[in-house]
Amino acid sequence: MKKFVMDSFAMIAFFEDEPGSDTVAGILHDLLRHRSAGFMSVINWGEIYYNVARDQGQEEAERVLTQLSRYPLQLVEVDKALTYSAAGLKAQHPIAYADCFAAALCLRLKATLVTGDTEFRRLQDKISIQWIA
Repeated sequence: MKKFVMDSFAMIAFFEDEPGSDTVAGILHDLLRHRSAGFMSVINWGEIYYNVARDQGQEEAERVLTQLSRYPLQLVEVDKALTYSAAGLKAQHPIAYADCFAAALCLRLKATLVTGDTEFRRLQDKISIQWIA
């Protein structure tokens, strides 16, 4: 079964009907039909919350998290090993620390990252990426 790690960029694009939202919708549809498995780091889950809350308010952020919980995405807690892996990526590549958790989770699970965030181009040789736009 194919495994996907959903980046906050992709999920925000989906909820705000931005470019690439159709690609994300297709992947979420496959998750709902148990054709693939979906994962997200709690760090990236929190990233969704703070981005939406900052831009549209806490009420909208709560609504988005409620909608997100309707999809079969396994939220992965951050442990020492995942943090170590993310920190190692951050030390080697100039990308956001939260993004390093998504990438580290991909490495751990041998999963494909779903994103449109061009920062991840720096990691194309390390992880599989499904670009949404």
